[in-house]
Amino acid sequence: MRTLIIPGWRNSGPGHWQSLWETRLPDVARVQQDDWVAPRRAAWLHNTVQAILARPDPVLLVAHSLGCIVVSHLPSEAQARVHGALLVAPADPERRAVLVDFAPVPHAQLPFRSTLVASTDDPYCPVRLAGAYARAWGSQLVRLPDAGHINVESGHGEWPQGLELLRALEQAPPRALQRVEPPARRTTLALAAR
Repeated sequence: MRTLIIPGWRNSGPGHWQSLWETRLPDVARVQQDDWVAPRRAAWLHNTVQAILARPDPVLLVAHSLGCIVVSHLPSEAQARVHGALLVAPADPERRAVLVDFAPVPHAQLPFRSTLVASTDDPYCPVRLAGAYARAWGSQLVRLPDAGHINVESGHGEWPQGLELLRALEQAPPRALQRVEPPARRTTLALAAR
């Protein structure tokens, strides 16, 4: 399955686990952005959507930091082409002025399986906020104690635990979202059953 790497603000450098995975995983590509330093939501979203729609088959997304927020903004036509997403150390765009164009963060459930990995001491997003994202998006939450921003600076090079989480997403069946009927319809069905 095609894997798309979606880095965050300022991209992921050579020692970052995303960059290392890019050289080792089969059928992988990095979503390139025109401006890594002064990101704009419309441009980043456009490039990400184009990368997803360029593939005829479902893709796996591997997002870090601001890349997680980009995934939460995906339109339905791109969401329909996603098999699953590994969302690592999401950013809080309201805490940094340069990222404010990505706020507010959508709180709709993602229609594909996702795993959100958050650190208890991430300087860019409090773990409580990451937990709120996971609940809203319907993501499995994995908390890492004292893992910083889960990047090179916090000692995450190859990051084998992340690869295991990615493999689990790849092997999981597609998510079937529960359909919730409007209350009036349920009442009508309940009366008809009496």
